[in-house]
Amino acid sequence: MKTSISRRSLVAGGAALAFGPGLLRQARAENGVTDSIIRIGQSAVFSGPAKDFGIDYRAGIKLYFDRVNKSGGINGRKLELVTYDDAYDPAKTAVNTAKLIDEDKVFALAGYVATGNLVAAMPLAEKAGVPMFAPLVGTSSFRAKVNRLLFHVRAGYDLELRKIISHLSTISLSSIAVVYQDSAFGKSNLATCEQLAADYKVQVVKTLPLAITAEDAKQVVAGLAEAKPGAVLMIMAGRMVEVFIRDYRASGGAAPLYTLSVGITDAAGSAKRLEGKLAGLVTASIVPPPEAVRVPIVADYQRDRADFGEKIDSYTTLEGYIASRVMVEGLRRGGKTLTRDSFIAGLESIGSTRFGDFPVEYSARNHNGSTFVDLEMYTRDGHLRR
Repeated sequence: MKTSISRRSLVAGGAALAFGPGLLRQARAENGVTDSIIRIGQSAVFSGPAKDFGIDYRAGIKLYFDRVNKSGGINGRKLELVTYDDAYDPAKTAVNTAKLIDEDKVFALAGYVATGNLVAAMPLAEKAGVPMFAPLVGTSSFRAKVNRLLFHVRAGYDLELRKIISHLSTISLSSIAVVYQDSAFGKSNLATCEQLAADYKVQVVKTLPLAITAEDAKQVVAGLAEAKPGAVLMIMAGRMVEVFIRDYRASGGAAPLYTLSVGITDAAGSAKRLEGKLAGLVTASIVPPPEAVRVPIVADYQRDRADFGEKIDSYTTLEGYIASRVMVEGLRRGGKTLTRDSFIAGLESIGSTRFGDFPVEYSARNHNGSTFVDLEMYTRDGHLRR
């Protein structure tokens, strides 16, 4: 028996020598990891009415990647971001995700945008065992149970809605109407909103859907005129918020308006197009103001913008920068022999900490990241004030 084992060992050893150490390293290597790079994949919206989300988020992610790469990378490996446009269409997201996993052989996925798009991507990521990091999605259904492969950074929409509704309750606004995006994002968060409103004894007097591609909101505005709410809460993303505000204010609607953090992406452009009607809109914010350089991570972000010539500057860009910084910490903790398992373990080992005073918490039982939510109000020129 010993002779047989010895012979097999010699054969195996001879095969190892024949392949050589380089080929052995390649055989053991994780997809998307070589001696010189770590390849990350992103499918997001880079065209159409919601393009600012993807463009700005990618800019922030890449900005910190550039900083890390200039400093020598992670254990000598440079970060590479491969991106594809899904135009906000979940079907395209699925196609892009399959390509990133099967053809581009990415190590992990990051920076996806929108609830329906994440729904389309996750089964593919789970089947291939590929981590999904920091989607620009706050929908509660993704956070109720820990998914080993899915890590969030931004606070959930449930926390944003709680902040808004508790504020309305505090100032004695006891009735609201909800205008929601006619999509998975809008419908799922409408249910969360209604439950929170019941908890805070705020009456939801009307709920009205609006199509993502809507060019006007006149029918919705007419429905609100009948309901006479004390405030209007918008569960919508991007330009449709602007469309609604335009038509609502033009009709003489005067109720206070509230939106989630994803409501306005191009504040300066929206302010110009709305000709002052953006003034007074209250928004939930899940990162500090991008001009608040008193906050260390914002100071780092603005320094890197200057160093790398990044012209895009927005809350979403800052969010991408913060997400990228957290991801890099997980990759560093993953060690020199980086694997998807070691990356996941690295993120879970972060515990409760602050990245430039921005709070994040992970463990094996918590992949939700940040709980930071604040409320701010837009001025007529698109600036935010607390």
